[in-house]
Amino acid sequence: MRQVHEHLEAGAGVIEVGGESNVTNRPAVSAGEEIERVLPVVEAAVSAGAVVSIDTYKPEVATAALDAGISIVNDISGSGSDEMISICAARGAAMVVMHTEVPPKTQKWDEDLYPDGVVNRQVAFFENRLASLAAAGIDRDQVVLDPGPDFAKTPAQTVESLQGLDRLNDLGCPLMLAISRKDFIGALTHRPPGERAAGTFAALAFGLEHGVKLLRVHDVRGTADFLKVWNALQGNEPVPSGLRIPDEIRRAPAAGDELG
Repeated sequence: MRQVHEHLEAGAGVIEVGGESNVTNRPAVSAGEEIERVLPVVEAAVSAGAVVSIDTYKPEVATAALDAGISIVNDISGSGSDEMISICAARGAAMVVMHTEVPPKTQKWDEDLYPDGVVNRQVAFFENRLASLAAAGIDRDQVVLDPGPDFAKTPAQTVESLQGLDRLNDLGCPLMLAISRKDFIGALTHRPPGERAAGTFAALAFGLEHGVKLLRVHDVRGTADFLKVWNALQGNEPVPSGLRIPDEIRRAPAAGDELG
């Protein structure tokens, strides 16, 4: 709950809450336990005035979170559940639809999985899901698409997928990148998760240049700083001619200065 307020103060536009780790080396939890984990955090975020998303593939958890005031359901199973779609349609919730070819908590690295190319498969996958959502009454303006980096993708397939962001944009839904500290960045840089910030920012910059609208990150403060500089250089935000840097942050203190 403390992190909710820290992220909002750092500039987060949406708070996403998840009660089960998506990594494959941690066990799944029951819907009841997941609800117990997420509800206090969801309630704190809603009370703080945040737009709140729930990261779950369990309809029971989505229902409890919707009752608590969330607005978005991020279903990493690929949003193929008729029950989950019906729940979101009935409650008017937005949905994040992520591309994956495997059940949650499952990894699959198969270089032959996409014989016609990763992006061609993603386009067909999303078109199918969007048709199912539309039939249930969920319009495209309520849907966010997530290409699913690392989910049923080798590092090379994830890179290929991200290189096809322009084609995914053509589907008419905002795109979300959930690439913070992902395996493909570690594979490219040979860095463990805690040392993948530079690679993450490079991937975020690429995504923004190709129309991505939402960034799902661990480091909200660092990402906010990155966006300030990126937007200034892109001309998206004005830079006042009188802008100056305060003396107290202009330089690092000289050796010994910090000692009383």
